[in-house]
Amino acid sequence: MNYTKFKIAVQMPVLLAALMTALVLPVHQASAAETSNHASKPETAVSYHTVEIDGVKVFYREAGPRNAPAVLLLHGFPSSSHMFRNLIPQLADRYHVIAPDYPGYGQSGQPAMDKFTYSFDHLAAVVDKFTSQIGLTKYALYVQDYGAPVGYRLAAAHPERISAIVVQNGNAYQEGIDNPFWDPIKAYWKDKTQANAAKLRPVLEMDATKWQYSEGFRDAALHVSPDTWVLDQAYLDRPGNKDIQIELFYSYGTNPPLYPAWQAYFRKHQPPMLIVWGKNDKIFPAAGATPYLRDLPQAELHLLDSGHFALEEEGDQIGRLMHDFLDRKVPR
Repeated sequence: MNYTKFKIAVQMPVLLAALMTALVLPVHQASAAETSNHASKPETAVSYHTVEIDGVKVFYREAGPRNAPAVLLLHGFPSSSHMFRNLIPQLADRYHVIAPDYPGYGQSGQPAMDKFTYSFDHLAAVVDKFTSQIGLTKYALYVQDYGAPVGYRLAAAHPERISAIVVQNGNAYQEGIDNPFWDPIKAYWKDKTQANAAKLRPVLEMDATKWQYSEGFRDAALHVSPDTWVLDQAYLDRPGNKDIQIELFYSYGTNPPLYPAWQAYFRKHQPPMLIVWGKNDKIFPAAGATPYLRDLPQAELHLLDSGHFALEEEGDQIGRLMHDFLDRKVPR
């Protein structure tokens, strides 16, 4: 036998093993480093949960250290916690951030109208029980659109729980609904007929949903993902959902009579407030932003060159403003 060939044959498995070790080991080391790196940043990772409130599944997004100050994000119509998908990671490095979907919205349950009362009183009651169930005893509020009447009910009922309020195109003053958008809705409040309801149904179709994400924006084609209105419309198009929305349009009429009570809460408790408002909004225009300063003269007002869902276009700026505001105003 040729000794040289025999030596190579014997050594080859050893050489191959050494080569494989050299190739594989760095990969395992990198994986360990990645795992360690991921574990060092769990606070910015968003997780998804559901809890049951009075028999209804309530979905929510959560991120941030649980021992950090809490921020509760309350969405508007016709959106869901999806509207906060980019804001949550911006805040989660220093705050415990929670964003639920109301019943009938997003990934939460949609009980039939004969089994669940779709009203702002009831939505607020569900969110109130939700905060208790997940252990929120003190929190800052972010309210937008429908989030305002839900959140202000919570604040007026439990002022001791509210550490601060961030308002983004969410109304608490008559000036904010004194515009043509509200005329057919006010007519429905006065006369709840099928004829008046029919005049509101176009608001639930794709053209109107897309309009909410484009009207008043500097450049919706550049700044707003089409996923936003497509997703919202998909939720609206679920069987029975449009009837739910019509019922909530009617229930919105219960909010203006509560404005004086909410304003009294502002004056008495003086919660720190940041107002970040898309000034080109045709639903809640800037006329609804400035009245807050009557009752909260220390509130910080920023009128942004954007529309109703200003987070889509001004999310980075709103995130920076919130970080600065919350860091100064919310005790740690």
